[in-house]
Amino acid sequence: MNKYELCVVLNAKIEDEERAGLLEKIQGYITRFGGTVTNVDEWGRKKLAYEVQKMKEGFYYFVQFDAPTEAPREIENRIRIMENVMRFLVVKQDA
Repeated sequence: MNKYELCVVLNAKIEDEERAGLLEKIQGYITRFGGTVTNVDEWGRKKLAYEVQKMKEGFYYFVQFDAPTEAPREIENRIRIMENVMRFLVVKQDA
């Protein structure tokens, strides 16, 4: 198991319930592919450095998790097609 961190920027125009549902869905993908979520850090609404999908703000979430080597690719494939996810990035953390 390796340690990873997922940064997700969600659409700022969606409701709180829908945003919570998206975060639960992302955590579900992590567990489905053999990972365990260790920490979820919500940074809240932040201004973007440049416009993304005609938006100037987004909600930032950082999710730390442990997972097998092949899991990040599968997680990214699922997140990539989610409608209200503006940007995402999975990085491997140093042990």
